[in-house]
Amino acid sequence: MRIGILGTGGMATTLGGAWVRAGHRVLVGGRDRAAAGATAARIGAAGHGTLADAAAYGPAVLVAVPADVGPELVKGFADVLAGRTVIDCSNPIVPGDDGLVLSTGATTSIARRMADAAPDARVVKAFNLCHDSIWTLPRPEFQGAPLAVPFCGDDPGALDLTAALITSMGCTPLPCGGLARAVYVEATAAFAIGAWLDGAEPRFAFPVPMAASV
Repeated sequence: MRIGILGTGGMATTLGGAWVRAGHRVLVGGRDRAAAGATAARIGAAGHGTLADAAAYGPAVLVAVPADVGPELVKGFADVLAGRTVIDCSNPIVPGDDGLVLSTGATTSIARRMADAAPDARVVKAFNLCHDSIWTLPRPEFQGAPLAVPFCGDDPGALDLTAALITSMGCTPLPCGGLARAVYVEATAAFAIGAWLDGAEPRFAFPVPMAASV
């Protein structure tokens, strides 16, 4: 699969690297072409260029920029992104009085704002729950099970494409419904990251029902 990446930071590097290892062709685009070239070389990407080059590269486009930048960036390429699967991996998280909170006010999601900014794009929320280091693992697996990757969106074709990407990385797709549910996925990230920062382990808060003794 041909995948364009908008951005040159941590998520662009690690997710892009995971997709290269999975056999996909990746083009890294950035405002700074030198930075895009360095990221592309680091992960063995097929090429690098401008943000416009990456937006037009393939059927899938990863938006790997800070959350508050994403919707406006997507808006600028709305015509180019029409019909493409646009994957939002960002987390709109800021410090609050009681810990991390969503900068969106938890009434909408960055993924929804991207969809509104580029109405003909097929926006999917995915890959936002793990630290970027997780994507450096050859096949993410924990306690003998492949990593589950939650994702949500409204377009069936875009969901199928995202599920195929997830599977190609050795992970398990975890469909979470339509794009309206992206706000819950983002809120889950705020909760989990806040717990990690406090030294807690959020996964212990979600035991499967079958684990209970009867």
